[in-house]
Amino acid sequence: FMGVCSLLYLLIVFSHPLLSAYFSQQPQDQIVVSGQSVTLPCVIVGYRGMVQWTKDGLALGGERDLPGWTRYSLMGDPLSGEHSLLIDSAELADDAVYECQATQAALRSHRAKLTVLVPPSDPVVEGGPVVRLKAHTPHNLTCRASGAKPAAEITWYRDGEVMETAIYSKTPMEDGKREAAVSMLPIIPEDSDSGRTYTCRVLNPAAPAGRQTSITINVQHPPTVTLSVQPQTVTEGAKVLFICSATANPEITGYRWSKGGVPISEANGDSLEVTVDYSYFTDPVSCEVSNSVGSTNVSTLVDVQFGPRLLSEPKPMTVDIGMDAAFTCAWTGNPPLTLAWTKQGSSVVLSNGNTLQLKAVTQEDAGTYTCKAIVPRIGVAERDVTLTVNGPPIITADATQHAVKHSKGKLECRVGSSPPPDKIVSEPVWTFGDMSLSSGSSGRYEVQTVTSDHGVVSSLVLSETLAQDFQLRYNCTAWNRFGTGTALVTLKEQEALPMLIIVGGAVGGGCVLLICVITLVSLCCRHTGKGELNVV
Repeated sequence: FMGVCSLLYLLIVFSHPLLSAYFSQQPQDQIVVSGQSVTLPCVIVGYRGMVQWTKDGLALGGERDLPGWTRYSLMGDPLSGEHSLLIDSAELADDAVYECQATQAALRSHRAKLTVLVPPSDPVVEGGPVVRLKAHTPHNLTCRASGAKPAAEITWYRDGEVMETAIYSKTPMEDGKREAAVSMLPIIPEDSDSGRTYTCRVLNPAAPAGRQTSITINVQHPPTVTLSVQPQTVTEGAKVLFICSATANPEITGYRWSKGGVPISEANGDSLEVTVDYSYFTDPVSCEVSNSVGSTNVSTLVDVQFGPRLLSEPKPMTVDIGMDAAFTCAWTGNPPLTLAWTKQGSSVVLSNGNTLQLKAVTQEDAGTYTCKAIVPRIGVAERDVTLTVNGPPIITADATQHAVKHSKGKLECRVGSSPPPDKIVSEPVWTFGDMSLSSGSSGRYEVQTVTSDHGVVSSLVLSETLAQDFQLRYNCTAWNRFGTGTALVTLKEQEALPMLIIVGGAVGGGCVLLICVITLVSLCCRHTGKGELNVV
């Protein structure tokens, strides 16, 4: 009896479909490119009940055509236990974990991860297809590739050559599965780079052949300017032509001319013709060329040859005796000039520099100094300047002066003084014998004073000279705060001229006629007898 029961149990167990079913094929992890179809296998042996698939734990349904999932269906012969899941034209939404379940047998397959790869979109380079850049200004060429899974790799090429300096980054997109990639290529464009082609190439496992976008850079720069002058060397009054040559990208929009910073309103083209003077040697002519990117200013001087021109006038000086004095004068000229300082009355060159230094001056140093500038083959110019030396009065007079006895006589002395003497102007002092006369008159004597730019002339006038006047020594004296100056004068008697000579001198040119008359009278007397003169 026990044996019969055991055999009956085994027959029941092995004949019941729920107790003998098993998976002969189970789904495995797979990778598929978006747009491709994929089949997840599921074969259950010994099972005749309902089979369903789950996606991320969500049941897809028990029917073979899976209503509600238009791209999903079960494939194979269910009588043979084939229940494979076909996904047509896989999309990113299909990226999930799948499981095949025999619900009545309580069988569940391996969990299979379906990874859907998404190729990147066509790369986009900011600013393309022609990127305008400013010369010598750093710039990042930026390439973006979005929507890829996994994130796209990005490579830059310049005229076909790989660029290794790009900076790469990636960020997740909102769906949490795709990523956006960005690559920045730093460049410093030069003028010569204009027209170069830069290519951004992207790829990932879903697009191993890659996709690419190319752009061309247009390097823009302010004008490049060359300013020339023809001819370069001229003399004052000649005409010269300034030529402003420029290249630019984009095109030139205007020219602006100036001289010494002052605009030349009538000039607006690429050339300028002018008649030059000496100022063009020191004040540059500028040409400023502009375009939409910026402007460039270039200047030049003209080699104008001109004679000396005074830059700094020497100033007169007054110094006390024993002090130092200095004069400065500055000239300009072209070709380079030479300077020479001299003192009036002398040809000795005291200095060849702009400054003349005089140490511990004496009264002999007083006078007029000349600063002369010489431009070879062009011209000469000079300026005078006066040095006044404060010191004792300087009195000059002829040591011997003359007068005719018993006639009016006069003695003179000249006084030069800086500062002006205390006495000589209003109270000249003449001393002779036991007399001293400072002003006015006394007896036969009178003092007369005449002031001029060159000093003071003091005269001692004698209304009638007597014999004793010729025996005295006359002293002309003046003083100031620096001391006293004195000159001694002797009066010498002068013989009176014969009347005939005086008359002859008075008539000047008639003296020849007078001699002829005298000769004729003498001849007449000789013929008429002793001293008798016949007058016709």
